[in-house]
Amino acid sequence: MKKIINTAERFVPEMLEGIYAAHPKELAFVNGDLHCLVNARTHAGKVGLATGGGSGHLPLFLGFVGEGMLDGCAIGDVFQSPSAEQMLAVTKHIDQGKGVLYIYGNYNGDIFNFDSAAEMADFEESIRVESCVAGEDVAGPAAAPGEANKRRGVAGIYFVFKCAGAAASAGLDLDGVKRVADKVCKNVRTMGVALSSCTVPRVGRPSFDIGADEMEIGMGIHGEPGVRRGKLQPADEIVDEMLAPVINDIPYAAGDEVAVLINGLGATPLEELYVMFRRVNETLVAKGIKVFHAYVGEFATSMEMAGASISLLKLDDELKTFLSATADTPFFKQFAL
Repeated sequence: MKKIINTAERFVPEMLEGIYAAHPKELAFVNGDLHCLVNARTHAGKVGLATGGGSGHLPLFLGFVGEGMLDGCAIGDVFQSPSAEQMLAVTKHIDQGKGVLYIYGNYNGDIFNFDSAAEMADFEESIRVESCVAGEDVAGPAAAPGEANKRRGVAGIYFVFKCAGAAASAGLDLDGVKRVADKVCKNVRTMGVALSSCTVPRVGRPSFDIGADEMEIGMGIHGEPGVRRGKLQPADEIVDEMLAPVINDIPYAAGDEVAVLINGLGATPLEELYVMFRRVNETLVAKGIKVFHAYVGEFATSMEMAGASISLLKLDDELKTFLSATADTPFFKQFAL
């Protein structure tokens, strides 16, 4: 294992110490716990937005705490959920009397701990909490009518943070912000591809084995199994295989508008991500689908895993307005589109 760390045990707290030292005017922690990160700038009367999840995915999750986006984040160890008590501490700090919306990925540990935190916030603090669980990975099957969504939450959750954050900043109440967040979840889909494994510091060895000439379509951001493993293909063929199920799952039609997110998983050069976007754009144009805005970069990584994901968000006028709004966090900045 080659990593620039001191010890595996101190990796996450020392990373957090570095983040707070680098951004003292933008980020703070509460309850004496480095893992309870909040926006250092508060806004009275606004619905609070909180997220949380394991480390190892920067800039997800904590990187989207800031102006126009999230208000707080509970941070776990690498690929591990934070505790309900940490989520509660964040919730108490960011509540401005208008309630709090939790936005997090569709993973069992996060669901259990966020639900527990919401119950404690209600019973102990009289804080109303609503939840939006993102699960847009089309590598998993769509839920049958009446069944719970079992798809993983991956990079597309960025769009939920962005639009819900803009809705809260615009003054919508808790029900309104949740409606916007749920609308984004309904209209975003993602597919990923992995070319290599990553190494969790406490484990000290790769999470899985994959050949030097292999790729795996649909692998999750923790190394969860994908839909197909095979020989590495040219970029256009990879994109075509990833994009087809994303488009077909909504589905899309000529005249639709979309936002595109090409997300690097940690060890893929930005140049390669733009090669991927080139093919995505060609395909969408050929289908008569208009790209309203494109995001290319690292939004949800998996330590040093090589690979990428493609997310599409189907837009209407409301979502375009919220997606276009200004945002300013230490890890993400956007001027009004």
